Amino acid sequence: MLANNAIQFLHDVRIELSKVVWPKFDDFAGSSMVVLFLVCIFSIYLGALDFGLSQLAKLIFSLHGGY
Repeated sequence: MLANNAIQFLHDVRIELSKVVWPKFDDFAGSSMVVLFLVCIFSIYLGALDFGLSQLAKLIFSLHGGY
């Protein structure tokens, strides 16, 4: 019974994958470049925010006798 369910599932997956409209390479490459660009921008932003907040925390702790 389990083997029949697995075979039916794989058959259904194959049918559904045949319905998928796959993007052209140019669309794929363009989307990938946009994603990579945004990841770099957000990484720089979050890194700068982290650095700034850590410097602020060091300043606050040094003024109040801790750290």
